[in-house]
Amino acid sequence: MMTNLGKVTHVGASIHEYKNETFIRRANSFFFHGGSEGLYASRVTSVNDTQTSEEKSLNGKSFIRFDSITFRRTKGSAEKMNEMQQRTGLVEAIIVKVRDRMKIGGSYLNSDAICCTPQLAKDGSCKVGEVIIHDNPDTPGGPIRMQKFFEGKNEEATMVLNVDINSTGMYYLYFMFCDPALKDTTISGRTVWRNPDGYLPGKMTPLMTFYGLMSLAYLFLGLIWFLRFVQYWKDIIQLHYHITAVIGLGMCEMALWYFEYANFNSTGSRPMVITLWATTFTAVKKTVSRLLILVVSMGYGIVRPTLGGITSRVLLLGVTYFVASEALELVEHLGNINDFSGKVRLFLVLPVALLDACFILWIFSSLSKTLEKLQIRRSVAKLELYRKFTNSLAVTVLLSVIWIGYELYFNASDPLSELWRRAWIIPAFWTLLAYVLLAVICVLWAPSQNPTRYAYSEETGDDLDEEAITLTGSAVKVSGDLATVLERKERKTSLAADHVFGLVEDREEDKRE
Repeated sequence: MMTNLGKVTHVGASIHEYKNETFIRRANSFFFHGGSEGLYASRVTSVNDTQTSEEKSLNGKSFIRFDSITFRRTKGSAEKMNEMQQRTGLVEAIIVKVRDRMKIGGSYLNSDAICCTPQLAKDGSCKVGEVIIHDNPDTPGGPIRMQKFFEGKNEEATMVLNVDINSTGMYYLYFMFCDPALKDTTISGRTVWRNPDGYLPGKMTPLMTFYGLMSLAYLFLGLIWFLRFVQYWKDIIQLHYHITAVIGLGMCEMALWYFEYANFNSTGSRPMVITLWATTFTAVKKTVSRLLILVVSMGYGIVRPTLGGITSRVLLLGVTYFVASEALELVEHLGNINDFSGKVRLFLVLPVALLDACFILWIFSSLSKTLEKLQIRRSVAKLELYRKFTNSLAVTVLLSVIWIGYELYFNASDPLSELWRRAWIIPAFWTLLAYVLLAVICVLWAPSQNPTRYAYSEETGDDLDEEAITLTGSAVKVSGDLATVLERKERKTSLAADHVFGLVEDREEDKRE
C-alpha cells in the first residue's frame, strides 16, 4: 500500500531539515515524507577511557533522533476543537523498512484505505483515526509508530524523541494524520540519522574507505612518475608535464573527497568549503584528463609540434565541459537533492553527456588521422605506440558503455533503494576506470633515455600537415622534385665535362701547329 505514498527522494546529508512543509493527501490520509536512508544495526563496542561522555553514548549506536519536530495547525482548525477535550488532533510518525512497506495501509484487509475507518475497526484490527499498521507478533522489527496529540486548542505540538535502530535496512520516515480538520497543518524541525560508525549515510560509508585507498593509489603512481621524471629530467618532453598535472589533480581530488566524507561522518552535515573545493577539483581533473587524451590523439608532441589553428576549438570545448561538469557536481553534492526535480537534474546531465560524446568522436577521428600519417611515414615505433593507445581507449569506451547499461538497469530495477549497500560501486567504477587509463598513459609515455623515438622531430618530416595537403600527394611531389633536381645536375655535369674536354683538345691542337 505504501508504494504509492509518494516519490522516493534522497538527501545529501544525515540531517534532514523541514521548514514549514505541508502534508500531501493520499487515499484517506495526509502524509509527509521525512526522509530515507540505509542504516546499519547498532552494535556493542568497547568503551575507551579517553572518550568523552557524548562519544561513549554514541559509540556503536544507530538511531533516528527527532529534534524539536513541530506540527503547526491553522488557527481556524484549533478554534473548532472542543475545549473539554484534552487531545484534539493526532499526528503519527512511522518508521518502516522498505521490505515492510506493504504492512502500512489496509491491503491485508482487502481495502485501499490507509487510515482506519469505522467499518474496518469493527473486527478490532485497527483504531479509528489511526494509520493502519499490520503488526505480526511472530515477525518482530516491523514498522515503528510514534504518536503526538495536540492539546486542547493549542496550535502547535512538538515531538522530541530518539529511536534506536536494531536491524539493518533501508528505512523510510513518514509523518501522517487522518483527521481532515488538520489538512493545512505544517511541519518544521529536523531529524538526525546516525549509523554505528558516524553520521555518513549507509550507502556512502564504503566510499570514504574507497577514496582513502584511491588517494594512496594516486600517491603511489605519482611517486613512481616523479622518480622517472627526476631520473630522465634532461630528456623530458612537453607531454610529460601535462601527464604530471593530471596525476597531481587526481591526488588532490581523492584526498579532498576523503576528508569531505570524514568530516561529514563526524558532524552529520557536509562542510561547504571542502565540498566546494572537492567538486571543483573533480570538474578540473575531468576536463584536463579529456583534453590530455584529445591532444595525445592528435599527435601533439609526437607527430606535430603544436595544435595550430585548432587550439582555440580545443580550449573552447574544454571550457564548456568544465562549466557543465562543475554545475552538475555542485547540484549533486552541495544542494539538498530534494530541492531539485528529475527534470532539473536531467537538464544538467544532458550537456555533460553530449560533450563527452563530442570528446569521444573527436578523439577517435584524430587517432585515425594520426595512425594514417604514421603508416605513410613508416614510423614503426610511434605507430606501435599509438596502436596500443588506441586499443586501450577502445577497451575503455567498451567498458563504459557496458557499465552505463548496468547503471540504467540497476536504477530501474531498484527504485526504492533496496540494494543500497551496493550503490557505492556505481561512482567508484568511474573513478577506478579513469585511474587505470591514466596509468596506461603513464606506462606508454614514461620518461626514458631515448624520448626522441617518440618525440616530434623535424628531420623525419613530422612538420607536414595533412590538413593543408594530402600525404600521398606530398610524397609524390617530393619524389618528383628530387628526380628533377638530380636530372638537372646530371645535365650540368655532362655539359661541364664536354666543355672542359673540348678546351683540352683545342689546346693540344694549338701546340701541334
